[in-house]
Amino acid sequence: MTTKSSEAPKATTKSRKPAAKKQAAAPSKEEITRLAEKYWAERGWPEGSPEQDWLRAEQELKTAS
Repeated sequence: MTTKSSEAPKATTKSRKPAAKKQAAAPSKEEITRLAEKYWAERGWPEGSPEQDWLRAEQELKTAS
């Protein structure tokens, strides 16, 4: 037969990590396309590389979310 100690067991407290911030979903290709086309139109639909409009739209949408 075992005897019980007169002391109550100490409660163990586990430290919790702060809740992780939810990352906003990355903008969809459709969202980027719409905004990039808007920028392209604002520039007068010039010939050349559309990458600058795409990158600008992508960056703006990422920082807005």
